[in-house]
Amino acid sequence: MTGGAAGTAGSAGGLLVVGDVVTDIVARHRSPLAPATDTAARIATLPGGAGANVACWAARSGAKDVRILARVGADSVDTHERVLRAAGVRPHLVADPAAPTGTVVCLVGADGERTFLTDSGAVLRLSTTDWDGELLAGVGHLHVSGYLFFGDASRSAARLAMAAARARSIPVSVDPASAGFIDRFGTDRFLAAIAGADVLLPSHHEAALLTGRSEPADAAAELSRLFPLVVSTRGARGALVAVSGAVVARVPARPATVVDTTGAGDAFTGGFLAARLAGHDPSEAARHGCRTAAEAIAVVGGRPRDLGHAGGGREVASS
Repeated sequence: MTGGAAGTAGSAGGLLVVGDVVTDIVARHRSPLAPATDTAARIATLPGGAGANVACWAARSGAKDVRILARVGADSVDTHERVLRAAGVRPHLVADPAAPTGTVVCLVGADGERTFLTDSGAVLRLSTTDWDGELLAGVGHLHVSGYLFFGDASRSAARLAMAAARARSIPVSVDPASAGFIDRFGTDRFLAAIAGADVLLPSHHEAALLTGRSEPADAAAELSRLFPLVVSTRGARGALVAVSGAVVARVPARPATVVDTTGAGDAFTGGFLAARLAGHDPSEAARHGCRTAAEAIAVVGGRPRDLGHAGGGREVASS
């Protein structure tokens, strides 16, 4: 493992995220969806994307020189760049002339739990020609969004970025991103694609799928035989930290009022990585991650509160 078993502790430099920038349409409905008719909802159009959310929360949590590489539709480059800069993130967005910016419809029930309808758009068209090794100049950690591994072109780009980081002894983390997509892609194939990552940050659902172990601690421990450091999130039950085949810490969640769980895992990752770059050990970094996740679930959308409606976001009542 580059950077030692603890990952990014004490690493000097910034954070580069290679991932996704999308537009989220968040529909909060207090009553169950009614087939073939109307369901009243509160609807917000907001900036999102797992990679972009991680970058924003990392910057919010004190990480310095946070950057993101992603591909978006040509018609929305300026808007997304403006929002990211307002969040303290340095954007490197590739304008796709053919595909639109990815869009995710987030259906959020009364309990705050969300279901996604995803149109990847330009996200999976990120390619090796979009990569520039100079993006790693001054970087202390590379984080890759798992969504990139589900497309041929974007998977090649992600693997190239990982190889370039490892060649410079820069630690790499991966967020598996989606149990549903992993299931269709194939667990063995996904694990092979992310091989070489120093830190894996799965949800407990993703960890269970990747290992076949239903018990969260068993799943996290199993994954830590493949990846030097595994931090598995468990929603209201906090997070597990696993190293060398054993769970070494159980970190409780922070109390919070659940409004919308969209982006909670991204917020955890952003807080965790910022803390690691600041020199905190994995357990303490996971506590920082739980704090940012608690902040995230108390607001609508996947970004920090004061950035949620930046760049023209809107919220309207619908019925």
